[in-house]
Amino acid sequence: MVLDDLGTSLRSSLDKLQGKSRLSESDVEEIVKEIQRSLLSADVDVSLVMELSDSIKSRALEEEPPGGTTAKDHVLKIVYEEMVELVGDSTELPLENQTILLAGLQGSGKTTSAAKMAWWFSKKGLRPAVIQTDTFRPGAYDQAKQMCERAEVDFYGNPDNDDPVDIARTGLEETADADVHIVDTAGRHALEDDLIAEIEEIEGVVDPDRSLLVLDAAIGQGAKEQARQFEESIGIEGVVITKLDGTAKGGGALTAVNETDSSIAFLGTGETVQDIERFEPSGFISRLLGMGDLKQLSERVERAMQETQEEDEDWDPEDMLKGEFTLKDMKRQMDAMNKMGPLDQVMDMIPGLGGGMMDELPDDAMDVTQDRMRRFERIMDSMTEEELENPRVVGQSRTERIARGSGTDEETVRQLLEQHSMMEETIGQFQGMGEGDMQRMMKKMGGEGGGLGDMMGGGKGPF
Repeated sequence: MVLDDLGTSLRSSLDKLQGKSRLSESDVEEIVKEIQRSLLSADVDVSLVMELSDSIKSRALEEEPPGGTTAKDHVLKIVYEEMVELVGDSTELPLENQTILLAGLQGSGKTTSAAKMAWWFSKKGLRPAVIQTDTFRPGAYDQAKQMCERAEVDFYGNPDNDDPVDIARTGLEETADADVHIVDTAGRHALEDDLIAEIEEIEGVVDPDRSLLVLDAAIGQGAKEQARQFEESIGIEGVVITKLDGTAKGGGALTAVNETDSSIAFLGTGETVQDIERFEPSGFISRLLGMGDLKQLSERVERAMQETQEEDEDWDPEDMLKGEFTLKDMKRQMDAMNKMGPLDQVMDMIPGLGGGMMDELPDDAMDVTQDRMRRFERIMDSMTEEELENPRVVGQSRTERIARGSGTDEETVRQLLEQHSMMEETIGQFQGMGEGDMQRMMKKMGGEGGGLGDMMGGGKGPF
């Protein structure tokens, strides 16, 4: 994920303080230089880097760590607080009727972001509509229409009309019943005068409540000039950072936020309409430093379980704590996990599993894990109803048949059955427990293994 290198570098710098109870000036100097290198490598503007590192240095030298706090934890807290301050608050986006105008250069991801944002608002109980005004880029209309169909939101565009201002005006009339209007505008390869004039005219017609600048995470130092010109033209209230699932550096987005004196509204984290999250500065920086993000994790879990239940109305997750745990239940759990997004993003949200722990894994660990889950799914698709309901009936002959039918091998079939048995045993320990008992059990499990090595397939786990 974008900024991973920054997070890894920052964590590596802080690890040099491991075991120290007091900080010397030379310790602080070394850490600050490492942080400066990390931020500059991530394309954060030089002036911002100096401002941040100066603040960290002065606080680390002047503030006394609380009693019992290690030097590493003390500096980690300072770095966390200063970086949260750097990225600022999240853009205010009330869940009410509003019109949002999207601006940005061609290829920044505006059209995809428009559909993603509409999907996000729809999940919050509002009725959104996307209005596509881009008459410059071939295929813009078709792309927007298809994305909105996937997001199951209202859409307006007119491929036979070459007047973007008229499309915007008519689109607002045709989608008058919508609560949230998201107006997607044309981009260019550069900030040309006609682009600026066009977006100013559209702004005059739609009278947006807020204008958001859409930036590719790879924009780098070029974000500064782009942000300045759009700010002068229409005023920017927030930034949407796209393509955070790639290898881009991403620091330019922080520069754009500072240049427009705005904030970050959304993060685009993948290619599907569901791959978007509301920017929360504390959670974002917490993930970057390997501290997890339980709020975002709980939102993804809740959404994934809800979508899985909508697809299978007969399934209630709580039933697993009452009766037998079947392979059908296991498959539903895996389906829900897939809906939570890429596994590396999910792992980053779990305190203790993201960050430094992820740094120790092989580069292809997540790919291997996803492949393992896909093979398990193929195996279950090749099973009969009886086998899914009662895996104990699967003997050698059935194992051979299932392996042939799924295009896998017998060993993988046995691994699936073994994993189901382990999960069934674990869930059985929770049955009949009260909340206090369950918390004690979770604590005990946390101290007795079941760690990342098992989850990634190094031990008995499925993942």
